[in-house]
Amino acid sequence: MIISVASGKGGTGKTTIATNLACSYEGSVQFLDCDVEEPNAHLFIRPDIHDVETIRTPVPEVDMEKCTLCGKCSEICQFNAIAVLGETVLPFPELCHSCGGCMAVCPEKAITETGRELGIIERGSRKGMAFIHGKLRIGEAMAPPLIRKVRENIRPDVLTIIDAPPGTSCPVIASMKGADFVLLVTEPTPFGLYDLKLALGAVKLLGIPCGLVINRSDIGDDHVRAYAEAEKVPVLMEITFARKIAEAYSRGEMPVETDDHWKAMFRELYSRIAAIVQTPIEKTG
Repeated sequence: MIISVASGKGGTGKTTIATNLACSYEGSVQFLDCDVEEPNAHLFIRPDIHDVETIRTPVPEVDMEKCTLCGKCSEICQFNAIAVLGETVLPFPELCHSCGGCMAVCPEKAITETGRELGIIERGSRKGMAFIHGKLRIGEAMAPPLIRKVRENIRPDVLTIIDAPPGTSCPVIASMKGADFVLLVTEPTPFGLYDLKLALGAVKLLGIPCGLVINRSDIGDDHVRAYAEAEKVPVLMEITFARKIAEAYSRGEMPVETDDHWKAMFRELYSRIAAIVQTPIEKTG
């Protein structure tokens, strides 16, 4: 089973939920941190890294001795990643989506592909848990290709927990797509509610069953709960604001490893998720 842990905004406790859920599981588990622009799950899991891989994506390279400046490459590119300027053809690698269209339509076969570095993938382990995360190269704008490379490490025979980026943009979709369940993490505030609505909209478009964790549930108001009830999204766990948890978080410690009460809570959370995934989902609309 693949569980993607997501949130409409940053700062809701998404990584805290994801790491504690993974570390409380009693069977084989792997953790994928797909928040490649700012990965921080390793600060809590503290894995031993044993493999580092540089990830590249193909971008066009033009042989001007063959090029006739016909402009077909720039016509097909929807992202303006290649342009005919005067007597030369200028690629813009940072805009390229690596579709290969320009190379396919070039009548002179003047375009080949070279690699642009996206970032790195680090693989490690901790107490039997497999750990993989991506780190996007500084200045790189294309996170989804690196996220897809991280996801290629998914093993179908173990539980996979994915820590998705915050928000609802393309990197989030790349992290959620193909998951068996999306666990949304929010807080009972106006900002939390607004971004939850956006995140839930994305999950519904993907057609993935989901549930909700309300963090710091004893602050704010009841509008998030009312919205979840109206949308028939089950609230699977509520976590009250506790100084003890905040102190442990600041030290990079996970409550499930220091408190049996929290370990039991997160194991119950997994059981509730498993029960939903195993229950046939009624199609609506």
